[in-house]
Amino acid sequence: MTVHRFTLVGALAGALFATPLLAQTEIKIGYALAPAPDSHYGVGAQRWQEVVEAGTEGRYVFRHFPSSGLGGEREMVEGVQLGTVEAVIVSSGTLANFVPDTGVFDIPFLFRDLGHARRVLDGPIGQEMLAKFDDVGLKALAWGEQGFRHITNNRNQIGAPEDLAGLRLRTMENPIHLTAFQTLGAAPTPMAWPEVIGALQQGTIDGQENPLSVIVSVNLNDVQRYLTISGHVYSPAILLVSPMVWDAMSEEDREVFRQGAAEGVAAMRAFVDEVEASGVATLRERGMDVAELSAEDRAAFQEALAPAYEQYFATYGQDLIEAIIATE
Repeated sequence: MTVHRFTLVGALAGALFATPLLAQTEIKIGYALAPAPDSHYGVGAQRWQEVVEAGTEGRYVFRHFPSSGLGGEREMVEGVQLGTVEAVIVSSGTLANFVPDTGVFDIPFLFRDLGHARRVLDGPIGQEMLAKFDDVGLKALAWGEQGFRHITNNRNQIGAPEDLAGLRLRTMENPIHLTAFQTLGAAPTPMAWPEVIGALQQGTIDGQENPLSVIVSVNLNDVQRYLTISGHVYSPAILLVSPMVWDAMSEEDREVFRQGAAEGVAAMRAFVDEVEASGVATLRERGMDVAELSAEDRAAFQEALAPAYEQYFATYGQDLIEAIIATE
């Protein structure tokens, strides 16, 4: 009996060591909004996961941390630098803290429409900007999207620059946005996204500005009365990977990650297109007072922003800004 027991154990051990175990690398992916299917970040992250897990035959497995589960956006990007977070999808709001030149994309009234913005970001200007992240300990794979930003608040509808006077408006931690709203006479208040809903409920701030994709997905109608379709700033997002993960990959796996990021972006843009088409009606149905700036209204805001544009030219170079505007 004893002999048979050891023979059986030896046979099992031999079989175990003859079959190599599948090595898996967990990719913790963080983003500020709800998981799929309820936000553009969520659907982008899900598609990225699907492509990578299939293309690497499960060697990489994604674990999602939606709704700021890994902290605010700046904290998440710092985690990617440190290697404690493997991947994130974040807005452009915090990017200028890491690659200052990205701020150029946040200049108000720079992009004509979604098609114009996508062509710039997918073209040479956007791709050259992605490469700059290599120098700050980040691997940027693709530009995602949030859409055009609009203003919500609890004080009044906004039809002219003077309607912003003194408005306590939450903005991202973005110097371009701060300069613009200060120039327009508002009282911009930088605030990390996880704090915003509470601050609106408590009246610490009067309003905020975000794309319809965010306004709809987080039910800002519950805490805001007025929505102004201002389209004042196009808001890209970005898909980042930790260099510590990237450097350990084969070139084949890197290509799978790039393809997954590209398909994730396509999913995000499709979500944004859908919300741009239906979001205003949805928010009206939810009880918001909605108004849209006319072309004449937008021209008045652009004229009021002339001093800010002088600062933007000095910071980013007039040639670059004009090249973006001139992109067909």
